[in-house]
Amino acid sequence: MGQEESHSEEMDTAQIQELCIMFMKECPSGSLHLHEFKRIFGVQSSSAEESLFLETIFHSFDTNQDNTLDFLEYVAALNLILRGNLEDRLKWSFKMYDKDGNGKLDRQEVKRIIKILYKIKLQTGGMEMTPSEICERLFELVDQNHDGQISLSEFMEGAQKDEWVMNLLKLDVNATSWVIQNCRRAP
Repeated sequence: MGQEESHSEEMDTAQIQELCIMFMKECPSGSLHLHEFKRIFGVQSSSAEESLFLETIFHSFDTNQDNTLDFLEYVAALNLILRGNLEDRLKWSFKMYDKDGNGKLDRQEVKRIIKILYKIKLQTGGMEMTPSEICERLFELVDQNHDGQISLSEFMEGAQKDEWVMNLLKLDVNATSWVIQNCRRAP
């Protein structure tokens, strides 16, 4: 009995294998640097917001913090972005927001990601509030103990009880479609 697909454009095993083959061709040394990561996914320097967002993604998957992605980090990243369950994607999103790695989100960290997303989504007409308004509303809805910081548990609970919060916190910029589209364009 097969499982139903959760995304209409979920990548199949053959497409993931194609991405892995692309990794080996592009990075025979076994290490993928940020500029190569951007090139593979078709992000040019013309979009500062997309570039900064991709840098944030890259560093979130660089688990050993050596400023490269090895093959296992690359496969883990693809698996999470393309096939990860909601809980795993929320934990990854929390890690992306938590720039200083202290396990808590303050307003500055949240506002940093919101500003990047705001500029990306503004290009497609998807934002109605300012980054400051979004940040304040997020803290009102999610910071349960009102200490000015959001813990991982507050983050997870807040995302699951409010659809607006969920859409914001899971950093869903339609990653599956984006990866599929950009990998087909890649050299």
